[in-house]
Amino acid sequence: MDYENVARRRVGIKDVAREADVSLGTVSNVLNRPELVAGPTRARVLAVIDSLGYVRTEGARQLHGWAARVLAVLVPDLAHPYFTALAIGVEQAAREADLGVMVCTGNGTRDLKEEARHLSLITSRQIRGAVLASGESVGRTMAAFQRNAVPFVVADQSGPQPGACSVGIDDVAGGHAAVRHLIDQGHRSIAYVSGPDLQQVKDRRRGAVNAVTQAGLQLTALRELACADLTVGAGKDAGHRVLGLPHRPSAVFCANDLLALGVLQALYEAGLKVPEDVAVVGYDDIEFAASAVVPLTSVRRPAVAMGRHAGRLLVEETTRGSGHEHAHVVLQPELVVRRSTLAVPAR
Repeated sequence: MDYENVARRRVGIKDVAREADVSLGTVSNVLNRPELVAGPTRARVLAVIDSLGYVRTEGARQLHGWAARVLAVLVPDLAHPYFTALAIGVEQAAREADLGVMVCTGNGTRDLKEEARHLSLITSRQIRGAVLASGESVGRTMAAFQRNAVPFVVADQSGPQPGACSVGIDDVAGGHAAVRHLIDQGHRSIAYVSGPDLQQVKDRRRGAVNAVTQAGLQLTALRELACADLTVGAGKDAGHRVLGLPHRPSAVFCANDLLALGVLQALYEAGLKVPEDVAVVGYDDIEFAASAVVPLTSVRRPAVAMGRHAGRLLVEETTRGSGHEHAHVVLQPELVVRRSTLAVPAR
């Protein structure tokens, strides 16, 4: 993409003035001294600003091309170790190109105002481009960035994204590896503790189902317990539900490690042994997985590598401009076997 030309098409104050049928000075007053503008006129201008997606740039247009020296990375929750690792990978790529990084996080929320604040911050602070790992809201964020001609790369999405570079992980393969491992250990009744309606969670389930069918087992061998969140608390609740199931499963596969740690807590409090009574597999292989009371078998997602790939693609795109071709990079997960899954007699 030719960003110098795209930048010229960015919604500007002239566009707002023309659409609202007011002078440039009126728009400027609405933005800087709103008390000077009559209420109805101010409301009309603000409505146009909202409809056009105009964002103040505070001098960023004085830049020549995309010479800004900072990349942004948007993650849903920096408290989650996975997204911290992803941000570290972006920072590594930025450092290679002598660039800095600004991290924006939603603190686990889906607040539209917070998303708008990030967009305004990025477009007004001379940001070169952004890596988007914003979970459920990534589509909405992409549209806003495209409207404002902000270069971006999408991270942690399963498939190619229209009009953008992207980096993803083969979560179908990861789910398959987790459940295939449990089947190989002799388990014939497995619970899948899933999460919100995210593509990654659905892909892990699809891989789990593939492993069950390929092993010649009935689909009833895999029972799903849905969770609203991917947190330790949600996992602990799911662990209690596992304990209440008729014909309790001999193994549990969780959509992420935080859920798995919660399940481990519930099993421990109930006096059950892991893996002798119930085996547990997590997903992501966060730092805490190996240091759990019972070290957790997990599917490792290369978060740092993902961030590094995404950062390098963004640097390449904003450096080469029209000579750049969008690419989708797929990274492979790795099953890391620990004490939470050992060979047990089949049930």
